[in-house]
Amino acid sequence: MTETGPLTAATAAHSSFDPYSRRVEASPVRFLYGLNPLAKLAAPLPAMVLLVFVRDAATPAAFLVLAYVVLLVGVKFTRRLAAILLLALPLGALVIGFGFSLWTDASRVDQSVVVWQIGGWTLYGGALDVGFATGLRLAAIVALTLIAGLSTTGPDLVRAGVQQLRVPYRIGYTALAAFRFVPRFGHELDVIRQAHRVRGAHGGRGPFAAVARWFGYVVPLMAGAIRHAERVALAMDARAFGAHLDRTERYLVPFRARDTVFIVLFWAVSAALFWLLFPWSL
Repeated sequence: MTETGPLTAATAAHSSFDPYSRRVEASPVRFLYGLNPLAKLAAPLPAMVLLVFVRDAATPAAFLVLAYVVLLVGVKFTRRLAAILLLALPLGALVIGFGFSLWTDASRVDQSVVVWQIGGWTLYGGALDVGFATGLRLAAIVALTLIAGLSTTGPDLVRAGVQQLRVPYRIGYTALAAFRFVPRFGHELDVIRQAHRVRGAHGGRGPFAAVARWFGYVVPLMAGAIRHAERVALAMDARAFGAHLDRTERYLVPFRARDTVFIVLFWAVSAALFWLLFPWSL
């Protein structure tokens, strides 16, 4: 169904509306929504791979700033984005950095300044450097993955894989059908829980009652999953899914010149940052 009525076969051929892809209403300035998903994956990929082999703090910090700039300009600013960029990532980097500081071999950094000493245990400044460099590195890699993750829908990613990477459509669209099972299971679980509440079958309070309730949800949830899987299989058979090597595409995800420009620019900026900071010793 569309907002103006059912999507018929006659209108579907001329419509760009995808009922299974969540549309994001954003200004043209938020350019990431208009790029091909593969371009958003390919652009930061070399930097992500090279960051694995970096040990300093300046290089991941620079890429973290780069990812933040791209996200703040290219993605619609929402509470979720603010929570991820301003709270989750910095807090995660701090926790991971401090955790790795505690795990660092003290014999390798015992020449640095002593920061904290409890009995026979000592925390050196070198351990903090190693730990927080690791935390920054992981935060930078996660932030770079968010460039595609926050601006791409699952259906568009699968379609781009099938159309540009020539992934067999039997694999791509089967994975997409399985992916769509997840929200449906969430909806069915919510209906089952409401039905149990209406019938007074909540089972009381406490951890053991909660475990018993969840076991009571499993059987109807599995029955619903089997019914839904049978309907999906029948629908796919009715559409001759797998009968031919290729299929025509109802929704196209083109790879345009702007996708190439984005990849080239991102690679150029990444190369410039690695060249300026050069975190490896020869």
